[in-house]
Amino acid sequence: MNPSGTSYHQLPRYPESLWRATTELPSFPRLAEDIETDVAIVGAGITGITTAYLLAKAGKAVVLLEAGKIFNGTTGYTTAKVTAQHGQIYHELIQHFGEEHARLYYEANREAIEFIRDIVGGEEEKFGLKLEDAYIYTEQDGKTLEKLEQEYRAYEKLDIPGEWTDRLPLPIQVTGAVKMPGQYRFHPLHYVKHLTEKFLELGGRIYENTTIGGKVETDGPLSLQTKRGNHRITCNYAVSASHFPFHDGKGLYFSRLHVERSYAIAVKPETAYPGGMYLSVDNPTRSLRSASYEGEELVIVGGENHATGRSICTHQHYENLEVFAGNLLGAISIPYRWSAQDLITLDKVPYIGPITSDQDRILVATGYRKWGMTTSTLAAHIISDHILETGNRYAELFSPSRFKADPAIKTFIVQNATVAKDLVSGKMDMSDADMSELRNGEGAVVRHNGQRAGAYKNEEGQLFLVDTTCTHMGCEVEWNEGERSWDCPCHGSRYSYNGEVLEGPATEPLKQLDPES
Repeated sequence: MNPSGTSYHQLPRYPESLWRATTELPSFPRLAEDIETDVAIVGAGITGITTAYLLAKAGKAVVLLEAGKIFNGTTGYTTAKVTAQHGQIYHELIQHFGEEHARLYYEANREAIEFIRDIVGGEEEKFGLKLEDAYIYTEQDGKTLEKLEQEYRAYEKLDIPGEWTDRLPLPIQVTGAVKMPGQYRFHPLHYVKHLTEKFLELGGRIYENTTIGGKVETDGPLSLQTKRGNHRITCNYAVSASHFPFHDGKGLYFSRLHVERSYAIAVKPETAYPGGMYLSVDNPTRSLRSASYEGEELVIVGGENHATGRSICTHQHYENLEVFAGNLLGAISIPYRWSAQDLITLDKVPYIGPITSDQDRILVATGYRKWGMTTSTLAAHIISDHILETGNRYAELFSPSRFKADPAIKTFIVQNATVAKDLVSGKMDMSDADMSELRNGEGAVVRHNGQRAGAYKNEEGQLFLVDTTCTHMGCEVEWNEGERSWDCPCHGSRYSYNGEVLEGPATEPLKQLDPES
């Protein structure tokens, strides 16, 4: 990195996460028959696998179903901070939920940390588990600093261990920071792989490439149906551990969640990293933590959040992180880059529990706001306690049926007005791009037979053309250059360059078009 901060463009050509690149993943068959079980769990990330393990350990027959490959969702693309410091959240929780519930939020996440520590046992090195201090910080004055001071006072009110400081171990000139000691970072896939092995030892079953679709029958035993083969899963309880619930049940989840993407790079630094986990509260946000890789230390630099489908040049987000990392620590190399997608609820507290107030046999866990390591773990306990009928003191706080008037109603209105605007503007947008001018590895919205279409030309020059109408609710998808995907700005569905579903709520692929027609 030169003194002016100009990028040397060391970024890998294609995205790949450090966690997936350093984990040998197991594989499982597609479901090819009708089956019965006590509990069916849809989604094989850290939430689904932890829930499956807890229920199997309690003696339940559990089946875990994954639409693609296990660990291929947000769990494989996180920054993997195991912490109860979720940005500036506690002052806001006090304002909207009261001190008692704000304290419960902290305690729930603290218990999740202890559970992860217990699972790891004495094998910290195997799972990359390391004790760290966590910091949120600002380089600004005025309202930004005032909000951070309010957050620290919330720590004091709630008796959360914390410390105010105006200095960081990093070479960043801050105006203030809040330190939360006793947090952790780890290798998420080594941890989840271990839980998967324990689940299988308890008799659990896992099926990959098995997408649930169609109507869920709720009269008598629950009945789910696969999209491919129309195989039935009959169960007493069903758990949605994916992003958007596989079954909405009139819960209107598509209107109560919004979707954001964020980015990360793994940097081999020129300057020694001083330890700690860091998150700026400024805009754009910056996140830092270290990780071991081939006997050396890498620094994971994250940030650059934006609403899915609403960024013109997604690759620029990686370049911005590269410049930041180079200026801060220097960058010898950048072996990995990746991005993640997560959902945020109306009031920023996850939805965990029965999908609606009158349907307590279908449960959901979503809206983690990018803090999935502890949240997934506490979600697994809330859901398994519900199924085992043992009760859980955090269930009310995270109940999906809650609806706080402030700020939920305002957020609900603004959020859905934005979706309506995207729906209309997307339909009216007509690109002048000519697909014959696309270079290899490029994608763009183009005109085809007078209609809006999505074109991508691979490295061999083969052209792929799709209808850009999202199959979820009819919004128009946009090209994501950094990930080579088609992303929907309305509810976050994502598709591969040839239209296959990468992330829901969509379950049907984009319609493929004939470039020659």
